[in-house]
Amino acid sequence: MRLEGKIALITGGASGIGLATVQKFVREGAKVMIADIDLERARAAADAVSGEGFDGSVAAVGVDVSVYAEVEAAVARAVEHFGRLDVIFNNAGIAGGRPLLEHDPVKDYEPIIRVDQDGVYYGILAAGRQFRAQGTGGVIISTSSIYGEQAAELSFTYSAAKAAVISFTRSAAYELAPYGIRAVAITPGRVGTPIINQFSDDLKATFASEQLRDRMTEPSEIADVVAFLASDESNVINGTVVHVDDGYSVFKQRLDLPVF
Repeated sequence: MRLEGKIALITGGASGIGLATVQKFVREGAKVMIADIDLERARAAADAVSGEGFDGSVAAVGVDVSVYAEVEAAVARAVEHFGRLDVIFNNAGIAGGRPLLEHDPVKDYEPIIRVDQDGVYYGILAAGRQFRAQGTGGVIISTSSIYGEQAAELSFTYSAAKAAVISFTRSAAYELAPYGIRAVAITPGRVGTPIINQFSDDLKATFASEQLRDRMTEPSEIADVVAFLASDESNVINGTVVHVDDGYSVFKQRLDLPVF
């Protein structure tokens, strides 16, 4: 098991990519603190995972990642419960958007920046300080997005926040390397999470067509990559943006070519 003995904190761990990653990590031998703004849902997820034969490997903590003190407390809780911290997966995020000129900054800018951008910064800072204090190194993995590297519909604020995650990752890798700390970002494409699954079948089919396999990515497929990045097998991957978008970023659309 590639994560045997590792201790991880996963934000947004009660659903979607976060929950799939919790499940993957414990199967790979890790112990995980599920951090989520919905504490009851996080506790239910922890109970469900524990009931699958992983009793003692999962615990839950409530956290609003837009508040540094809460992120710091979640890191401290993981250390208190499991003894140390080896990995943080800054995965919590929200989506939403409207045309730029229709923005209400209070609704369409500030919440997304606080969660998707500031929340990652806080996770990097709190975990980085803990790793330094332990003297054991650590791994910081953060969820960016394909939107962090390109313009897209209704995503002015979301794209800015996800681009910041990429910049944070590169800078953190540079500054924290002397402490044995790695930092990596992932850029998911169209993933079948609750955020996307709420849309119509027609829209989901359009989303699927934007990827090379012509289907949505499963959260468990992202979790497989995150588990690898958290493991010692990926020690040379540092300061890197890992595309987990099934080719979304390499083509625009398929064409019905004429017969020549």
